[in-house]
Amino acid sequence: MPTDPQRPTPIPVIIDCDTGIDDALALLLAVRHPRLDLRAVTCVAGNTDVDGVVRNTLTVLEQAGAPGVPVARGAERPLIEAVRTARHVHGHDGMGDLGLPAPTRTPVDMDAVALLRREILASPRPVTLIPTAPATNIALLLRTHPEVTRNIERIVFMGGAVATGNATPVAEFNVWHDPEAAAILLTAGVPITMYGLDVFERVVVPGADVRRLRASTDPGTRLAGALLTHRGPATDEADPGGGLGDAGAVCAVIDPAGLTTHRLPVEVVLSPGPARGQTLVDRRARPGESELHGDAREQPLVDVALDVDVERYVALYLEAVEGP
Repeated sequence: MPTDPQRPTPIPVIIDCDTGIDDALALLLAVRHPRLDLRAVTCVAGNTDVDGVVRNTLTVLEQAGAPGVPVARGAERPLIEAVRTARHVHGHDGMGDLGLPAPTRTPVDMDAVALLRREILASPRPVTLIPTAPATNIALLLRTHPEVTRNIERIVFMGGAVATGNATPVAEFNVWHDPEAAAILLTAGVPITMYGLDVFERVVVPGADVRRLRASTDPGTRLAGALLTHRGPATDEADPGGGLGDAGAVCAVIDPAGLTTHRLPVEVVLSPGPARGQTLVDRRARPGESELHGDAREQPLVDVALDVDVERYVALYLEAVEGP
């Protein structure tokens, strides 16, 4: 079939996730948006244990009508830390305890790192990686197969925070869960966008839209509504809606103009103590006394998201997930 010159070639993407609720919202968008070619999904421990993540991922893809996307099981624990799940947020099963059906298929017969390498190197166009989870799989890939970077267009990761954390006062959960892996990701040598808590918590779908999704006869659309119901922000509003969370990072790949970013030095605090896992973002206009007195450090430059067009991303999400 000839290519439509009016339609841009889809962006090849791979999502590395720890499917929970908002990872599931991200998967639904990636499957249904025509600008994306979802080549694979890799799973890692985070919101729940890795076997639960695999189960949830396969179920979401089936509900979305994309059962053929390859899924691989990845790391079951961080590089150094013990597993510390977020079941208090995502429910015992990691999916809001919605009672979803078990998947009818199994993951591919290779681990996440092998699948990542295969799909990245086989892609005719450079791949965009979208990690929405602790970066353990990505770190293992970069250390084991550094040659993959030649065919990675960009990494757009959900993680980190410029201002306030959620796992600790300064650390966001994904980075806090595996700080060493996040530090390796930041030094991948490819363009990187950090979609952190500063924008993550702002993109909220209004309650009326959530109710419309829940009433849909399409399983994937209905699932999006149910998941958004569990993603309500911390507010006293009577009709709070539901946050897109990780799905915002997918929006940023589809429509980067909806995101305001600044290229800034970023490093991950790896030392023990209350700041461990913090993404230290240097927003100063000029060097300070520390650097002037010889304490300069090389820090990777990252496109850090500082503002987001909320209505633009909400509209993008709804149009894709509801369909024509």
